[in-house]
Amino acid sequence: MAQNETSNLKWLTNLEAAQKVAKEEGKPILLYFTGSDWCSPCKKLKTDFFENPLFKERAEKLVLVMIDYPRRMDILTKDQLAYNKTIIEKYNTDKSFPKIIVLNHKGKEKGRISGYSSLRDATPHFAFIDTHLE
Repeated sequence: MAQNETSNLKWLTNLEAAQKVAKEEGKPILLYFTGSDWCSPCKKLKTDFFENPLFKERAEKLVLVMIDYPRRMDILTKDQLAYNKTIIEKYNTDKSFPKIIVLNHKGKEKGRISGYSSLRDATPHFAFIDTHLE
């Protein structure tokens, strides 16, 4: 899976570009940290949350940014991986995956949620998103 193909949604891979879009459109940024090729909870969250029609409705009110941290080196370019590492060092210092952070267009954090239950209940993630869309 390419980094920007999740859920047929428009995922950006550059936070600065997302901040420009967020400012122009007056939307918050959803910053999603994943290990697309190794993180089992990330794969389940992708299926249960990001591919859910309820998320797709909410996504229209967000600027989506995916920061992938794969183990396979052929998934991302070296430049993209280096960029992703700088974003992880700034926003995901504990390197926990999956992690979702909501930012305003200036990059100020509004909230975060980490992990995904083995029960595959995305309810807390929807509640988290809804809180930050109000």
